[in-house]
Amino acid sequence: MKILAAAILGASLLCTAPAVVDAGQLIAKVDVSEQTMRVYRDGKQIHKWRVSTARKGKVTPRGSWRAKTLSRHHKSSLYNNAPMPYSIFYRGNYAIHGTNQISRLGRPASAGCIRLHPTNAAKLFAMTQQVGLRNMKVVVQN
Repeated sequence: MKILAAAILGASLLCTAPAVVDAGQLIAKVDVSEQTMRVYRDGKQIHKWRVSTARKGKVTPRGSWRAKTLSRHHKSSLYNNAPMPYSIFYRGNYAIHGTNQISRLGRPASAGCIRLHPTNAAKLFAMTQQVGLRNMKVVVQN
């Protein structure tokens, strides 16, 4: 009888306990052929931005990854300390980041990273901080 009472009490506590707040899912979906990024939060598109992906002779990898690290004031160790503000690294040295070459957005221009307008990069960076790295997904497709 004591076991049954304990089981009922435990079940009632589970039913009345407050739910854990879900930070939500953030997806940055890049279409290389369109040179655009669509940002989805909890399945709903909330932004569409122009990007620059890899120029001729370079590669922006296709696939799906979770965000790995954030670096607000990053500088490239591979390309003469080029500024990479609001970097969201998702695969090795590949990141989504702001660029000072705004006029080149909308066409291939990078060495492989996904470049955004700095204002949009800052927004995506802040949203990623809000939901957490494990809830931010990067999808790159043709």
